[in-house]
Amino acid sequence: MCGDSMRMSFSCPVCGEILADGGKTYRCDNNHCFDKAKQGYVNLLRVQTSSKKRHGDDTLMVKARQDFLDKGFYNDLCNELIKSIIRFSKDETTLIDLGCGECWYTAQFYNGLKESGKNPEVFGIDISKQALIAGSKRCKELRLAVASTADIPLPAESCDIAVCVFAPYAENEVHRALKRGGAFIKAFPLENHLLELKSAVYDKPYKNEVSEETPGGFERLDLIKTHNIITLSTNEDIMNLFKMTPYYYKTGRADQMKLEKLDFLETQTEFGVVVYKKV
Repeated sequence: MCGDSMRMSFSCPVCGEILADGGKTYRCDNNHCFDKAKQGYVNLLRVQTSSKKRHGDDTLMVKARQDFLDKGFYNDLCNELIKSIIRFSKDETTLIDLGCGECWYTAQFYNGLKESGKNPEVFGIDISKQALIAGSKRCKELRLAVASTADIPLPAESCDIAVCVFAPYAENEVHRALKRGGAFIKAFPLENHLLELKSAVYDKPYKNEVSEETPGGFERLDLIKTHNIITLSTNEDIMNLFKMTPYYYKTGRADQMKLEKLDFLETQTEFGVVVYKKV
């Protein structure tokens, strides 16, 4: 889809100046330069630690999430997000997806805006290089950077919409990046989300803690809740769902093996989609 001219760019993580897109590099007026990867994303993560330490989602989690989401199990959530995005968008909308991962949602946000007649510019940031490698293949029009949601590499008051799907975020940074009156759209799991999956793994499964506190500097405009039952009819689907959650990395081998023996599972999905306005 589309090849519209660029209206905005990333900001330099060193000095905060706008980074000009030179094709293969980004460069600011202070001559700080950042090379684009061959896939098209740029690494703007300010703190580079040992390569032995995993930054964000690894290849296993990225692949599991790709395979699971591509089968449409979370389409109900994505559709609700797109409805809210279109509702609060403008003819020319700049959107930032915070913790975009492999961009399954991000690409659909872009396509949904285009199909509704908008002219969007969609940015995505994530600390996982592996996720952005996958994400860059989904939609070439996305502007992607390895960066932290605690240090968003965009100018102040530059975004019309910020979206966060299950990812951590910093309230002050979201507020800084959004224009006055801009929309912050957040998706989060509700109390009983994946309860049957957890019941198959843990002797004492716990429900999710849900906080609906409004962030400082915002007012809540809307809250949508979705409830669904998904049927996983193969062990591959069950394990993909498990591997794309934080539970997988926090669960011992003995409990992991409980799911490896299952070929069928029905579990409920419960999502909240909340919309805030910057005030």
